[in-house]
Amino acid sequence: MTSETNNTFPVGAGATIAELEADPHPLLARLRAQEPVSWLPALGGWLVTSHDLAVRVMRDAAAFTVDDPRFSTARLLGPSMLALDGRAHTRHREPFARPFRPAQTRERFTAFVAAEVDRLVTSLAPAGRAELRGELAGPLAVAVVAAALGLEGVDPATIRSWYGAFVDAVSDITAGRTPSGRADEAHARLRAAVEEAVGPPGSASLLAEAAHQEEGLSVTEVVANAAVLMFGGIDTTEGMISNALLHLLGRPDQLDLVRAEPVRLLPGAIEESLRLEPSASVVDRYAVRDIRLGGVPVRKGDLVRVSIAGANRDPAVFPDPDDFDVRRANAADHLAFAHGPHFCFGAHLARLETRTALEAVLTRLPNLRFAPGPAPHAHGLVFRKPRYLRVLWGATAVSSDM
Repeated sequence: MTSETNNTFPVGAGATIAELEADPHPLLARLRAQEPVSWLPALGGWLVTSHDLAVRVMRDAAAFTVDDPRFSTARLLGPSMLALDGRAHTRHREPFARPFRPAQTRERFTAFVAAEVDRLVTSLAPAGRAELRGELAGPLAVAVVAAALGLEGVDPATIRSWYGAFVDAVSDITAGRTPSGRADEAHARLRAAVEEAVGPPGSASLLAEAAHQEEGLSVTEVVANAAVLMFGGIDTTEGMISNALLHLLGRPDQLDLVRAEPVRLLPGAIEESLRLEPSASVVDRYAVRDIRLGGVPVRKGDLVRVSIAGANRDPAVFPDPDDFDVRRANAADHLAFAHGPHFCFGAHLARLETRTALEAVLTRLPNLRFAPGPAPHAHGLVFRKPRYLRVLWGATAVSSDM
């Protein structure tokens, strides 16, 4: 783009990766008000920040596609459900999506999630202190995905290292940086684990089901989609749980409301947290043809990035959008799970994990509060969550150098 473009989109021209990683919301508000479709040189593409235009882009796969060799996960993993559209997308997605429909999710995962949460909270409770992202949210998400994929024999720390490498690589690609070789190593080790889990026809794991169903996915394709499930099933669920705790503990008045009416207000608190700080903050598309979007001429092949974080705070949809309000009537109109053909089919499972985890800690860890020290805050360009969530509970504070 030219200097003329920078003059046309001055707010976007001044945006930096550092600002988008640290606290993007003031910048996103300015963009939404002045340049709802803006060219950001820092991202090498357009950024969409209004709710209605975000829905339009994500819904219209004929005009805005993920099927482009520049797409971050395609560069990292090859073809997968996340990087394909049309029939190819359906072929990759359906074998994995079937077991995650609402009824199947409840039947298959409710007891497992409850048992895993009970195990984790029981181990934490006597200490009176913890780092809940690393000791609850992350281990829970890893355990559920490992069980779903049939990777129970793989050490949880190993699985976390794999998805951590993938997440870092996607963030590097999005920021225009060259990813390290960690993702390649993780991909190779994941492939070995998948090959073992697939086994012969009749094996019980989700990976085996995907490999042996009529769609006929190859092992390479199954590996790529397993890695995608690590994004959706581990990192974003870990972020979803962590961000919900961040918001509730940071707003004692809202936490009191939830404690008073947990059955009615806890689900709303989870949706409001997803709206206020979605754990996956942007999704990428590429223009299939020349098109006008929000009055802006977008050229064929242009990168069009949808800011989920920006759309979720659009005051045209959500009054007082920067407030955390567990009684917000339309909080579930957020786009945290995307929209259109790439809507996250694991949304029901992520909500089940988050609700079960929050119910347990709010019930079993009395007087739960942040530990002394700098207040935690969400951080990240693509995947946003607090780096740490250090907390105390009990009648009196527990001394800690955490």
